[in-house]
Amino acid sequence: MIHHSGQDWLRAANRRVLLFGMSGLGKTHLSNMLRASGEWFHYSVDYRIGTRYMGEYIADNFKHEAMKVPFLRDLLLSDSVYIASNITFDNLAPLSTYLGKPGSPSRGGLPFDEYHQRQDQHRRAEIAALLDTHHFMSRAIRIYGIPHFVCDSGGSICEVVDPDDPDDPVLSALARDLLMVWIKGSDAHTAELVRRFDRAPKPMYYQPEFLENAWVAYRVEKGLTGDEVNPDDFIRWTYARALAHRQPRYQAMARRGITVLAEEVAEVKDPADFNALIARAIDRRPD
Repeated sequence: MIHHSGQDWLRAANRRVLLFGMSGLGKTHLSNMLRASGEWFHYSVDYRIGTRYMGEYIADNFKHEAMKVPFLRDLLLSDSVYIASNITFDNLAPLSTYLGKPGSPSRGGLPFDEYHQRQDQHRRAEIAALLDTHHFMSRAIRIYGIPHFVCDSGGSICEVVDPDDPDDPVLSALARDLLMVWIKGSDAHTAELVRRFDRAPKPMYYQPEFLENAWVAYRVEKGLTGDEVNPDDFIRWTYARALAHRQPRYQAMARRGITVLAEEVAEVKDPADFNALIARAIDRRPD
């Protein structure tokens, strides 16, 4: 761990953290707040995935759909229109829409083989984006002169690494450069995330083995073929199971860093509050 005491953290000329945990617990909120101070560089892993590594896949998917519309088809073929995603730190819809949901095409689903291929594209992109962190840390100081750095990781970081492997190349690289900070939610937070997801189910990335098992178990339980699956019902059914699957993986990752509670994060109003919270979390970490 790169900081061994709260005072060490507070005295550091360059503070560098990676925030991880379930989506919806405050990673991006904290990162936006820190960036707004002008002293923190905000590196969004999901934004990097959607622009640098999957931007072409996303744009091609838009074009594929546009070619189905005669009016747009003619404009595309004559290079009269330009189609691209408008992905931002706060709006990752182009990325999640591309990932899609498996199930009946008549209900907006993807054939499972195609869905699996897109999941694999995301896995490779997320690993590459995580390994780009060091490059952006250097850029933050060299180009912009910004002293502190926050890596805003996606909720699926625990699915693309092996948290129990002390030599995992991605985690080892990250832990060498940054303080790993797990934002841990309570059972109440998990229940609220499930309720929120149930109202508006969104595509997400799953570990391959987990996805294969869930796809088989759901269809057996419902007595359905792949083409009969309601895509939204499948990802609703899967979501709580995915959160339970991720929890011990986050916990294992936290052995490389520190843990803060989502309730504590909710009380952070400015960078000074954040720095104080991190210092307390370092000092209370078991030896």
